[in-house]
Amino acid sequence: MSELIEFGWIVLVVAGGFTLAFASSRLTERLSIPGPAVFLLVAAIAGSVFPRLHDAVEIRAVERVATVALVLILFEGGMHIGLRRFRSSVVPIATLGVVGTFATAAAMAAATHLLIGLSWQSAALVGAAIAPTDPAAVFSVLGRREVVGRSGTILEGESGANDPVGIALMLALLQYVGGGHTSAWHAGLEFVLSLAVGTAVGVAGGLQLGWLARKVTLPSAALYPLRTLAVAGVVYGTATVLHGSGFLAVFVAGILFGDVRAPYKAEIERFHASLASLAEVVAFAALGLSIQLSAVGWDWLRGSLLALVLVLVVRPLVVGPLLLPARLRMGERIFVLWGGLKGAVPILLGTLVLLEGVPDAQRIYLLVFVVVAFSVVVQGTTMPALAERMRIPMRRLEDEPWNLAIRLREEPQDVERLVVRAGARAAGTAIRDLPLGESWIALVLREGRPLRPGGSTELAPGDEVVLLADEHDREALSRVFEGAQEASAAARTPARHDEEAES
Repeated sequence: MSELIEFGWIVLVVAGGFTLAFASSRLTERLSIPGPAVFLLVAAIAGSVFPRLHDAVEIRAVERVATVALVLILFEGGMHIGLRRFRSSVVPIATLGVVGTFATAAAMAAATHLLIGLSWQSAALVGAAIAPTDPAAVFSVLGRREVVGRSGTILEGESGANDPVGIALMLALLQYVGGGHTSAWHAGLEFVLSLAVGTAVGVAGGLQLGWLARKVTLPSAALYPLRTLAVAGVVYGTATVLHGSGFLAVFVAGILFGDVRAPYKAEIERFHASLASLAEVVAFAALGLSIQLSAVGWDWLRGSLLALVLVLVVRPLVVGPLLLPARLRMGERIFVLWGGLKGAVPILLGTLVLLEGVPDAQRIYLLVFVVVAFSVVVQGTTMPALAERMRIPMRRLEDEPWNLAIRLREEPQDVERLVVRAGARAAGTAIRDLPLGESWIALVLREGRPLRPGGSTELAPGDEVVLLADEHDREALSRVFEGAQEASAAARTPARHDEEAES
């Protein structure tokens, strides 16, 4: 009986913590406090006030929690981007993900060696740990606002790409630093092999998942999201046992699956979005519990100094030139430069350093903690104001708790859902005056309310329009409703069709 009571206390504490987190979500949104920052700091304080909490958390458990969390975050991030959006910004995403990660790690290694006084080997591990960025942290601080345009795609794509690269770089460095007999050439070869195997497994897994989702039916609608989760786990595990990057594999698989038209796709996306949000919370809480604030000491100042150098010097000098081919506005460039928040990946990389037992491992972990805390608190708190100041195009995601849908037995082929953009031809124009050809507007949603469309109905910016149209008319319709600048975006980001045709 005592075992049941003890386990009941564990369930009560964990569930109570999540309940309080959900209850405080509105407060953190109003105060512009990032959710990850709250969980990180509260967990750190709790672990210091109640040492038994800190002692109960083993670093290997934190590493495993961070690994599972990152798998969920990367797969959902890949799905959110999709192949078409990825293609539109593949050059800046690839350069930032690979070149940017290496350059940031090298620059921060030099800064750590010169400013903190760590050896070059330890400084290299610090640089590799804090180089990757986190998309979930970026968009969690924006509340119910979604970045529109290429700046959002680049931020998401960069962090999705630099996470696997940063992890592979750290593993290669640990082999070189901790192994004692591994040459730099062998470590570099392992790095390249890891990315190549991860990419190949991710492509194969993404294509296989798309085929399964479209062709293989299941007896219950609730099983479709679980099957996707299981396949993501298979993709990660397969790539890992083949000495590849499982994180890159799940990210690539998510990208390929993102634009697949499949039954219950909306349910699958909502399920994985919820899992990714939960994973982010758990990862930050685990990091906080693994730290005793009394042990940080002067590393608060040292880590804060590194964070300032990273944010104000290294990222602008490294990422700024790599963004030149993207043709972003100055405000969008500043937003991307400031938006490189740290999250679950530095947590995972810090635990790997501890588990390897390299020199200065504990100090490296504490510095990583301070940099992550600085990032989510200082950068995260200022992100919404910066986005508004830089006039970053965003749309507010209002609550839509009511869903009106029609279930169809066969896949809808000719349903499009577009948003009227300011400045587009459709904005302020009556439906009868639009060049729709054979297309037909079935429904208009304005401020969350359905309108019955008629020839005299004048469309306004922000209206969501559901059309019945031929596939080959998609780009022309996108130009009418979303403007010439958004037409290519619509071509690369089609409406996420599933068996639900919104009506």
